[in-house]
Amino acid sequence: MSDSQVLQTDLPSKRLWSLDTLRGFDMFWIIGGSSIFHIIARNTEWGWADVINRQLEHVEWEGLQAMDMVFPLFMFISGVAIPYAQSSRRQKGATKTDIIRKVVIRALLLLILGLICNGILSINLHTLINLDWDRVRLNIDFRSAFQDFRWFSVLGQIGLAYLFASLIVLYTKSFMSRAAWLFGILLGYAAIQLFIPVPGIGAGVLTPEGCINGYIDRMIFNPDFLPGRLYGKVDGVQVFDPEGFLCIASATGITLMGALAGHALRRPDVSGIRKTWQLAVAGIVFLGIGLAIAPWYPPIKAAWTTTFNLQAGGISLLLLAAFYLVIDVWECRKWTFFFRVIGLNAITIYMAPRVIDFRHAADFLFTGTASLFAEAWQPMVITLAVITLKWLFLYFLYKKKIFLRV
Repeated sequence: MSDSQVLQTDLPSKRLWSLDTLRGFDMFWIIGGSSIFHIIARNTEWGWADVINRQLEHVEWEGLQAMDMVFPLFMFISGVAIPYAQSSRRQKGATKTDIIRKVVIRALLLLILGLICNGILSINLHTLINLDWDRVRLNIDFRSAFQDFRWFSVLGQIGLAYLFASLIVLYTKSFMSRAAWLFGILLGYAAIQLFIPVPGIGAGVLTPEGCINGYIDRMIFNPDFLPGRLYGKVDGVQVFDPEGFLCIASATGITLMGALAGHALRRPDVSGIRKTWQLAVAGIVFLGIGLAIAPWYPPIKAAWTTTFNLQAGGISLLLLAAFYLVIDVWECRKWTFFFRVIGLNAITIYMAPRVIDFRHAADFLFTGTASLFAEAWQPMVITLAVITLKWLFLYFLYKKKIFLRV
């Protein structure tokens, strides 16, 4: 059977326990997991805790540590789900147009949620809309209202990269054609960053001020064109955004890597053990290439360099291989429930702290209990309480079968 036949056959979609578990494992570090090791490292002289703690900090610019993997791993996982989602919709009779409509709506919802996270609901409406009663005229001052608003967001990047990767999968026929798209994105993006000169700076200058990513973002969001601010600053000056226009284009690559992994996992003619080896070997190859070229073209998450894509994608493939082997091949699943509850409502728990003050609730309920411990360890009690309250909130939604699926 050819790759095209295997990929296009609408096979029954068996839900991957490993995918939900890995997504939950990824989100665990966002909802408080990293804070546990920060506290342990601060209060002990344990070498292993210090090593883990250093990995749970973001690099300032160049490099890749464990905490820098959280975002790209989530995007990779969303890519793995693409072939499963498209197959499921085809089984239900959906046309190509129906699938496109679905992924466009998903992207728009994530863009809107990202804007909400960035505080668009807090924009001063009096600044935006001013009624001139004397002249009976309505004045709309978009520039003043949004001059300090950040348009780019993590959720927006996830949504757009998922949209582009989904369209590539939908409009290509074989594994090799999709792989060609992936390598085209990786090589094309590297060429843009390394060979297109930034006016007054030159080509291939991969600094916050010199990278072409920041130049494009500054060119668009400035007082003479569009109002808005960028996230990244140097000496107090806005120079780049880690979720900017070019970063979104590059991040499509790691989402597409996930989609290719998802296609490999859906093949009915390959054993689970062999699929594990395929994922692991692919991960080693991507990671190896990324490490080999890093001295000349470093991994930079804030600029989403191709090297970052290769290294983060390689690690994501290795993690997926390990979780898939243990959970879906060996069927060791009892331990996964904690993470699966988180993973099945990942977007919910990312959004929830904006409207639910879990920390205040933990302080209210557990400050007395925390006082039983030494002062240095009291933050650990509160951190564990926050994680517990978030998990119980997700468990309630899980039991009620309420899932935010966008």
